[in-house]
Amino acid sequence: MSTPLPFSGHRIAVLGLGRAGLPAALRLRDWGAEVTAWDDGEAAREAANAAGLTVARPEAFDLLMISPGIPHRGPRAHPVARRAAEIGAPVLADVEFLFRAVRAAGSRARFVGITGTNGKSTTTALLDHIARAAGMVVATGGNLGPAALDMPILLDHGAYILEMSSYSAERLDRARFDLGTLLNLSPDHLDRHGDMAGYAAAKARVMQGNEIAVFGMDDAETRALAAAHEGRVVPISGTAPQPGGIWAEGALLRDEAGPIADLSRAAALPGPHNAQNAAAATALALGLGIARDVVAAALLTYPGLPHRQERVGEVEGIAFLNDSKATNADSTAYALACHERAVWIAGGVPKAGGIAPLAPLFPRVAEALLIGQAAEEFAATLAAHGVPHRIVATLEAAVPAALDAARRTGSGAVLLSPACASFDQFRSFEARGDAFRALVADLLNREAEAA
Repeated sequence: MSTPLPFSGHRIAVLGLGRAGLPAALRLRDWGAEVTAWDDGEAAREAANAAGLTVARPEAFDLLMISPGIPHRGPRAHPVARRAAEIGAPVLADVEFLFRAVRAAGSRARFVGITGTNGKSTTTALLDHIARAAGMVVATGGNLGPAALDMPILLDHGAYILEMSSYSAERLDRARFDLGTLLNLSPDHLDRHGDMAGYAAAKARVMQGNEIAVFGMDDAETRALAAAHEGRVVPISGTAPQPGGIWAEGALLRDEAGPIADLSRAAALPGPHNAQNAAAATALALGLGIARDVVAAALLTYPGLPHRQERVGEVEGIAFLNDSKATNADSTAYALACHERAVWIAGGVPKAGGIAPLAPLFPRVAEALLIGQAAEEFAATLAAHGVPHRIVATLEAAVPAALDAARRTGSGAVLLSPACASFDQFRSFEARGDAFRALVADLLNREAEAA
């Protein structure tokens, strides 16, 4: 396939030149666009200038691509985004540019969009694992892994598997996903989207125009969107039968044709939430034409992802689990539900509602160790429910304290599942999880030396 120039003659502004923004600007230039690049950080501007880009505060442009974390609406909108509104230039996600480039190249490669408040990374990685086991040519990324504009142009038989955040989904225009899934919805990013209705509307854009739309049925918000959806709906659940869909009965994943896989044999997919993720990935895989037996075998060999209940060490039968990806209470609920008794490390930058929704799971908490900005707020909630807890402030202090607490209480697990964003003490949830992994390794080394 010849190199496409889908944006020849287009003036494209790129705002935000970080890990994904600078490569995106260069890719758009290679695709024929007249690119103007801008970042509020001087170092990022210098890097763009060194790469040969035109670096200036954009004033005249046809299309604007903004890094996902930069608001483009409301009182916090970036000045460049306000300029886009003044001149009528659409604000688009990198996925939109990828979609246009692929179609301009004449490729009918399929696009699969995966979204939801929780579980989308696992579902994305799991579908990638299944597709590769089937010998499919896929490019997987988006919110997870490679950015959209780091991906190659695939031929007709290929498929893009894209994790879609609400930030990216709200900036779609012509892009359509052949298959899409909306796993679940709970309050998140409301400061960006205004309210729950705005957040749900952003997520729902992934489901527009799907040939197959896979909806989770385990929460009321997603059920409501499924009921209103026009087109073919495949319902999924981690707990309840779904006529015409895929669901789990205990650990058995099945559909109306019968059993698909025994998830008790899938070590990286514990709990009902992962059963729902497996149901979604299975529905999408079958929709891509992957054979049922290939799907079943691949479910059992999925290795899991870092920072999602990742087992990072064990001593005296006490497992240390890195669930740093749990940046809200709903995600932490899934992790706590997998353990009868655990020492829980929580805290960071709290989300709306805090940890109050986790109260039904508090009996599973042997002791909570609290870090970061949320520590005082979380301590008050736990005290009101009689949950043993301590404010330890930092992760460095929490790890050895957690081992002491696990020994004292007879708990079999130390669970880092913060129910918070990381930005008070770490640059990302990945950095937080990496720090936890390193601290556990150091602790276990000291334990071994002392033995």
